[in-house]
Amino acid sequence: MTVLKVLTAPDPILKKKALPIASVDDDIRKIMKDMLDTMYEDKGVGLAANQVGVLKRILVVDLQQDDDQEREKNFYPIFMANPEITEFSEEKTEAEEGCLSLPETRVLVSRPESIVVEYLDYDNKKQKLSTSGWLARAVQHEIDHLDGKLLVDHLSILKKNVAIRKLTKLKKLSA
Repeated sequence: MTVLKVLTAPDPILKKKALPIASVDDDIRKIMKDMLDTMYEDKGVGLAANQVGVLKRILVVDLQQDDDQEREKNFYPIFMANPEITEFSEEKTEAEEGCLSLPETRVLVSRPESIVVEYLDYDNKKQKLSTSGWLARAVQHEIDHLDGKLLVDHLSILKKNVAIRKLTKLKKLSA
């Protein structure tokens, strides 16, 4: 497989909304596999297609090392195409999140504790997943990316501007 370049803020592609796909075919499966390899290479737990410059509604998640719930043996990795959250819990939790597209940045984010998400899986089958905790948070984070929303968008204007300036400076230093 191929390790792709992860875009970092303030790259304008990260602010664009990804487009739905018609079906999960071999081309989409290749993108999914490449995204997974990229995520593993960068030691992430989730990755949205926008983050590698692909404006398609695709995300991958693998929390196998961090998931505190008992899952069936082959539960991870999860491949989602056209994910849509159909239910949110009223209960919210706050936790610090990081992001491969925002190096050296952590943001405290409040999100619904549990969700129901519908999507097409790796085999183009419709799936419905009810989940909570860390997996619910990771899926919501990646769907934010597909909608063109970054972690810094959860911050006040002032804090967001400071974070973007820092990221711009980091990007220039690494170029």
